[in-house]
Amino acid sequence: MDVNAAVAAAAAIAGVLTGVIAMLAFRFSEREQKRPTRTSLHTDPVLPPGVDTVLSVLRSSAVVLDEGDGVVKASSAAYSLGLVRGGKLAIEPMLQMARDTRRDGEIRQVELDLPRRGTGRGEALAVSARVAPLGSRLVLLLVEDLTEARRIEAVRRDFVANVSHELKTPVGALSLLSEAVMGASDDPEAVERFAGRMQIEATRLTNLVQELIDLSRVQNDDPLEDAEPVRVDELVAEAVDRCRHQAGSKQITIAAGGTAALKVWGHRGQLAAALGNLVENAVNYSPARTRVGIAARRVSAPGGELIEISVTDQGIGISDKDKERIFERFYRVDPARSRQTGGTGLGLAIVKHVAASHGGQVTVWSSEGQGSTFTLRLPEAGASRDRATHHPDLDDDEDGQPHTESSPYASHPAPEVLP
Repeated sequence: MDVNAAVAAAAAIAGVLTGVIAMLAFRFSEREQKRPTRTSLHTDPVLPPGVDTVLSVLRSSAVVLDEGDGVVKASSAAYSLGLVRGGKLAIEPMLQMARDTRRDGEIRQVELDLPRRGTGRGEALAVSARVAPLGSRLVLLLVEDLTEARRIEAVRRDFVANVSHELKTPVGALSLLSEAVMGASDDPEAVERFAGRMQIEATRLTNLVQELIDLSRVQNDDPLEDAEPVRVDELVAEAVDRCRHQAGSKQITIAAGGTAALKVWGHRGQLAAALGNLVENAVNYSPARTRVGIAARRVSAPGGELIEISVTDQGIGISDKDKERIFERFYRVDPARSRQTGGTGLGLAIVKHVAASHGGQVTVWSSEGQGSTFTLRLPEAGASRDRATHHPDLDDDEDGQPHTESSPYASHPAPEVLP
């Protein structure tokens, strides 16, 4: 009898323990389900119906906080920006905004600069944060990354400022010269002299406006829409013809050589403008009675065959400091010489954009006092057209970092002088 009682008591105790363990397991399971996980806008029953779907399609980083500032929902973008760490909102100003909104129900918005994670260089992320109540207990935080937009806006402001400055110079000169002409109406020689200067300034203004148009066109147009096989020798002949008078006035010989019958794939007008700018720069920065060489050859590359067109001069050369910036808009190695030649500082920027939009690049070799060689590399027609669909990141970065290399023109055969 005592044995049966002991067995019954043991069974009762075991049943009680089993019930307690089951209850604890159920409570632990509930807590695990409520804990936010690092997924992209995962489902949680505490959110109002349909909110999950709306948050999943937003471009902004999204974080939903409960009444205890715990993270109920967080998008993957919120984690990548460093907004959420360890299941908590890590940005104190945003957390304070959420608390204020939870207290009074007001929608708040603020722009902040956040440290960029993992860089250690003090770079900041510009963000716009907006906080709004979501139901009776939750708060929704939406954060938009404004860093790229601010960078583009800064580039645009600098460009407008530079354009204004460049336009002001010839316009101001024309205004002064016109007053001088009016004041010298009884002096034919003075009128003729001032009129000549007005023609020079008008030409400079015309060139600046045209190059601004060209730069805008190569930045906005897709060259592949009108792409076709273009003969390199025709581009070279057009560039030489463009600079023939200028070179003749300085007794500069323009010579062309290299491999014949080459073709590149791209927009003929843009390619002609790019090569023409390189040859024109070579003539402008070369002393009188020197030589400018143009050479073309085919080279092998991982993405397919490339055509290299090199323009070499015997001019003043470019310092290492200037080589880092020559492809920037309006940057001039020698401002005084640019004023004399009417240079706008946009020629090499146009070359850079044309090369990049055609899937190629432009590089420079130069040594002060020994001249310079600019090399334009472009996909060969029919060899690698897919390469031209790749557009490297421009600038609207205006870092203009060219590659430095040994002069390729020295390896070409002696060029023949064009008639």
